[in-house]
Amino acid sequence: MQFRLIYQGKLPAASSSDKRSEEKHAIRRVFHPQLLELWTKNPFLKRFVQGHTPKVFPDGEAVSVMSKMAEAYIRSSYRFLPLIRSKLGVMCSLDILFLRRDEPGDLISGGGDIDNRIKVLFDALRVPAENEVRGIPGADEDPLLCLLEDDKLISEIHITTDRLLTPMDGTDHVNDVHLIIRVDTVVTNHNLAWDVF
Repeated sequence: MQFRLIYQGKLPAASSSDKRSEEKHAIRRVFHPQLLELWTKNPFLKRFVQGHTPKVFPDGEAVSVMSKMAEAYIRSSYRFLPLIRSKLGVMCSLDILFLRRDEPGDLISGGGDIDNRIKVLFDALRVPAENEVRGIPGADEDPLLCLLEDDKLISEIHITTDRLLTPMDGTDHVNDVHLIIRVDTVVTNHNLAWDVF
């Protein structure tokens, strides 16, 4: 399976004194509606989505399969559901077009070095740790969809950086980025992987 995720906005670098938990969760929430669109439009995945025909589980509870799967990823007041999970025998590769307003080749200064900014992105793509969650879920965020169970499930990464040429408006910041992330799933165990992969 191949699809693209888009992010435009702040992508600050993390540091030992600031792990950027709030920013990571804000980015995670940007990806949620895109992943929900994938789950609801993909012919295989849409069978599991909340609101579709519920399945009655052995305990007698009638809930969607998606809702039941999210119970394994409860963090604070949120329930999360990653698409890429180790028990499905699937990993993914990422090809990222990283557009920014820094000078070409200026990867270290400006908004922070690219390594620490990409680490923030990877953390935003995964299910957070308990201490990384802030606030309460929005009306359509139960479960909140993530790409990854763990960022260890990224098998390969390719990053192309270039200059962001869109003019700044009143809401933009010079260190904002525009990311186009192509996700390619990689099956590591055909006996476990869903048909969609």
